[in-house]
Amino acid sequence: MTQTRLEDATTIYLARHADAIPELGEHVDAEGYEAFGLSVRGVAQAAALARRLLAHRTIAAVYSSPARRARETAQPIGAAFGLEVQMDERLHEVGREDGSLAALPVAERGAAVRDYLSRFARIAWRDGTWTALEGTEPPRSVRERMRESVLEIALRHRGQRVVAVSHAGAINAFFAALLGLSRDFFFPTGNAALSVVRVTDAGMLLVRLNDTAHLEGHPTLERGAR
Repeated sequence: MTQTRLEDATTIYLARHADAIPELGEHVDAEGYEAFGLSVRGVAQAAALARRLLAHRTIAAVYSSPARRARETAQPIGAAFGLEVQMDERLHEVGREDGSLAALPVAERGAAVRDYLSRFARIAWRDGTWTALEGTEPPRSVRERMRESVLEIALRHRGQRVVAVSHAGAINAFFAALLGLSRDFFFPTGNAALSVVRVTDAGMLLVRLNDTAHLEGHPTLERGAR
């Protein structure tokens, strides 16, 4: 029997992107939520996350969803450790068909995203999944691609610590699959929150879920999961 050694375990810090919702009335040029950059609050949250990791850990690699809000969360972490942020398409948020805001005036785009995220949250909490929202990516697809990404990253960085920046729905689906839950959405993933999984040849182990200690005590950094 092959014995799994602790030094061969890969620790993956799966982080949700920082806040990216503009304040009410703020003009947004982006034509879709994927192109939204971090808010002022989000920039501060991302910096706090980078400081938290730098103070306690050695990070070997930083990965990110291609979405701008995820990339801008990952960049301060990469800079803190002198690492180039690597894109992984599989870390993207739950896909949807009606993602364009191009037809809306720039003054209304932030509100439209707020409304969509609010509807997504209400349905996800009510049903434990998002399938009632027409045109959204099937939960099985989200679970499979997130697991595939985590396993591939772990294989590439055996025995090291790695950060991967993703999104609330995708992170929920990944951990739901890991824990064998029927619900695809089961916890309110905070902006810039850290969840930790340890990966070995024997399988995956949940170490930490939705840790926001680096934001606590700073009211300007805290906001509900959005």
